[in-house]
Amino acid sequence: MIVCVPDVLTAQELGALRTELQAAPFVDGAATAGWSARGVKKNQQIDFNSPSYARMADMVRAAFLRHGLLQAALLPAAHTRPLFNRYAGGMEYGAHVDAAVMGGMGSAVRTDIAITVFLSDPGSYDGGELVTHMSGGIEHRFKLEAGGAIAYPANTLHHVSPVTRGVRDAAIIWVQSMVRDPARRELLWDLESAKRDIFGREGKSSAFDAVSRSHANLLRMWAEVAG
Repeated sequence: MIVCVPDVLTAQELGALRTELQAAPFVDGAATAGWSARGVKKNQQIDFNSPSYARMADMVRAAFLRHGLLQAALLPAAHTRPLFNRYAGGMEYGAHVDAAVMGGMGSAVRTDIAITVFLSDPGSYDGGELVTHMSGGIEHRFKLEAGGAIAYPANTLHHVSPVTRGVRDAAIIWVQSMVRDPARRELLWDLESAKRDIFGREGKSSAFDAVSRSHANLLRMWAEVAG
């Protein structure tokens, strides 16, 4: 299941993030890649220890947590700290699969879903598409408007194509879902979407109540929660 949503960031947040990006310290992005991906990861990322990183991470985290559509689609139980990547001058990230678990003891997150939040206007750079590799050799390419986000299964083989002009900045978060099975998450999202559609046409009708009941009971059956 791939979900694209516009305007995850407000115009004010996007402006503030871009201001921070102008002076933020960048380091080699390969430092956070696993041993098998290190050779194909050619980008930069903001130093986790910088004041700029802390301010930017708070903004992106808050935007993700308040976005009702992403919360309903992904059913997050935990998430990683945001990562801020920059691609320019031919930089790219070759085909790879994200690490299955990120973080250390006491803070480990199972990476069910990856989210890329685009921070650069698509017309300001060439290349830089996020490309997901599907079964049968099919590829899907994504280059969203600034402030928009794409959420996709983290077990998907994917790459970022070379940026041949301009600069591509983005924030990335990985999410552990309450519902581990992606097929079940997709079914729940279909029911959630049906609920919203029915409510928009009919209000709180008997059809809405029936779909809502099924959605709630399946989530109750499948959700993994602490305690």
